[in-house]
Amino acid sequence: MSLKSFAAKLFAKVIRKKIDRWADNPIVIQEKVFQDLIEKAQYTAFGEDHSFDDIACHDDFVKYVPVRDYEALKPYVERVVAGESDVLWPGKPLYFAKTSGTTSGAKYIPLTKESMPTHTEAARNAILCYIAETGRAQFVDGKMIFLQGSPEMTQKNGIQIGRLSGIVAHYVPNYLQRNRLPSWETNCIEDWETKVDAIVEETLDQDMTIISGIPSWVQMYFERLKAKSGKKIGDLFPNFNLFIYGGVNYQPYRAKFEHLIGRSVDSIELYPASEGFFAFQDLQTEKGMLLQLDSGIFYEFIQADTFFDEQPERLTIGQVVCGVNYVMIISTTAGLWGYNVGDTIQFTSTSPYRVVVSGRIKHFISAFGEHVIGKEVEQAMQEAVQEQAIRVSEFTVAPQTNPAQGLPYHEWFIEMESDPLTVDMDAFAKALDQALQAQNSYYYDLIQGKVLQPLKIALVQENGFNTYMKSQGKLGGQNKIPRLANDRKIADQLPII
Repeated sequence: MSLKSFAAKLFAKVIRKKIDRWADNPIVIQEKVFQDLIEKAQYTAFGEDHSFDDIACHDDFVKYVPVRDYEALKPYVERVVAGESDVLWPGKPLYFAKTSGTTSGAKYIPLTKESMPTHTEAARNAILCYIAETGRAQFVDGKMIFLQGSPEMTQKNGIQIGRLSGIVAHYVPNYLQRNRLPSWETNCIEDWETKVDAIVEETLDQDMTIISGIPSWVQMYFERLKAKSGKKIGDLFPNFNLFIYGGVNYQPYRAKFEHLIGRSVDSIELYPASEGFFAFQDLQTEKGMLLQLDSGIFYEFIQADTFFDEQPERLTIGQVVCGVNYVMIISTTAGLWGYNVGDTIQFTSTSPYRVVVSGRIKHFISAFGEHVIGKEVEQAMQEAVQEQAIRVSEFTVAPQTNPAQGLPYHEWFIEMESDPLTVDMDAFAKALDQALQAQNSYYYDLIQGKVLQPLKIALVQENGFNTYMKSQGKLGGQNKIPRLANDRKIADQLPII
């Protein structure tokens, strides 16, 4: 055992105990976070506009601070971007994480001196929890890679601007720098396909032990490694045994990954976003990710089916239950207040609080009142591919409200890894439909009541999803295909076989 792996095991035990202390006292910890946030921001422009000096409890907060998305908070953000201090949080932010907005163009999410460390510590703690649980630490001696955006940044009014994953790259600890790939120069390549090819060249003969990134883009990296070497990824990297991912559910990709790797590997799920690092998988044996309750983020939750009501109830951590679809609302040390991240989550445990991401509040299908969410279509896909013993590369779902003939239906756009000629597509579609009916009672009623006909499958050309993402300027990085939509904006642009 190397000195580095021995030290990692000792450090892992210390951090695990620290995590357990706050996880065992969730309500007390969240109340402390809430009070600290209000106290520190009461003399900011936002705090004065929203009577922070009169806020003593959550009920007061609900009274004075409405739920906002980025568009509603944008007037305050624009003042910060213009160089004004003490607007959303004391002083000025260290960075803006620049993301692409669907309605507002570029979004500038502030990262402050207080919020920035939580992004790096959570990812570190996820790995340390894995070490504490399994006792495996040998991978710290090998090479590790995170497929991410460029670390190059611009500057505006003294504040640096970049992609979140690129900003985080500046915070890789010194003891990991020698282990980290790709090189800085390769990481700075903007064109994603060129970048992946360069990463393949740099890592082909390395002892890769940890590989991380959004599954769809890691899949592209694996495919090009295999094409270049002629080997399975597990043969190319015999010590690769840990995959770290976030952004999308891994389950629909798992069969394809295990085929490319040649064996199964352990995985750790993360829940990072520009607005905060919300959760990470702390145990291999438990479903869901541990919600970060002690990271300068105060959480509120609104039941998804009431979210668009005039005054939906805003719940705190002690009021949630397992299995309910909630919209997650955050207030943070980055100066986001009553902020709708846009994600929906479900709790898998309340002792401690663990969550799974179930979808996006704007990404659902309810053209006929069925309100099908991302988690449900992903679960249906997982069950169907296992039942039919096939592999799928990518998929999305859209409603077909005006078919040429017959009843409307859900249309599943699927890029196959298995040869479509060898797949019984009728049986596959039936398995998908039955799995979705089993999860969503509204969909079941619509099918059984002959309001909808069973779903239909449209086969997407090889690399069709990548072609679409490239046409939108969103190939690679932290971008991902929405699992479903309530319209056909994506569906009608996909190249169909």
